[in-house]
Amino acid sequence: MTAPAGEKKIIKPPILYRQTQNLCEQIEKKTGHRLLCYWNSVNGNICQNDVSVLYGMIKDWGVQDQLYFFIKSNGGDGKASLRIINLLRQHTKKLVVVIQGECASAATMLALGADEILMGPLAFLSAVDTSLTHELSPVDRNNSLVSVNQDELSRVLKLWNKEGSQTNPYQALYQYIHPLVFGAVDRSSSLSIKLCSDILSYHMADQAKAAEISRKLNEEYPAHSYPIILREAEKIGLNARELDKELNDLFYSLNNLYSEMGQRAYTDFDENNYHNNEIVNILEVRNTQMYYQNDADWHYRNDERRYISMNDQSAWYILNGAGETIEPKVFQIR
Repeated sequence: MTAPAGEKKIIKPPILYRQTQNLCEQIEKKTGHRLLCYWNSVNGNICQNDVSVLYGMIKDWGVQDQLYFFIKSNGGDGKASLRIINLLRQHTKKLVVVIQGECASAATMLALGADEILMGPLAFLSAVDTSLTHELSPVDRNNSLVSVNQDELSRVLKLWNKEGSQTNPYQALYQYIHPLVFGAVDRSSSLSIKLCSDILSYHMADQAKAAEISRKLNEEYPAHSYPIILREAEKIGLNARELDKELNDLFYSLNNLYSEMGQRAYTDFDENNYHNNEIVNILEVRNTQMYYQNDADWHYRNDERRYISMNDQSAWYILNGAGETIEPKVFQIR
């Protein structure tokens, strides 16, 4: 998209395909196995479309003896995590997840599907307790729906009962949180535990151990963002170990390149209008990189106190090959 005459030039992030491919090649030479990279920016997330994109990248691979799966993500759709693991387990006998930095929430669910988890000095998993944004959720000062967390609701009820109040807590809470939201959060919490157990079952025969790991990740941590570092990952029963320093340095450099591609790419026109051209999701294997790029104008409606998108041309793009001239092409998926 180009800016109208007289307006600022649209800011576009760099596409660093050749540099990332070079690092992917070095990593595969070091490990002796195929590498799959999955990277989300702070505004990206694990979603259902990622599964279709991933399938297009690996469908002709056959079954690998071992696959290295690099993940950087702050989470998203846990159901998509289950589908991704189901797809990968059909294409490899052993799955090794590599974490160099953040691997939180639904991304932690991805890590649960690995036979082995390699964690660098900056790596962390997180709790997977449920939070959701419902159509009937409360709204914040910007008139946006806010997420509601199962643990927060439980703690409010616990404190209410601890105070010895004789009134029904739900009557007060329903003034702020719709009853259907309570039901949806409870249902989603049960779903989260089942997703963890199902994902672990791909490589963990001990059902009791899988159930206990799932329970701990859903119930034991005081914050959804609590960082589960290597020592804690081992403590709760995951097969995690330290990532080799040379490999960690390569993945650190790879993450920096993806971060440069996924930098904020906002062009402000005035106080109520801007353009977003940010790359939010990147998937990559040797000779192929696919990414989702926002490409939309945003306008703030003062009367509604919210932004609306216009001229939205956001899309998946694909780069492949090793020729002199490689141009991204739109990859159609709906």
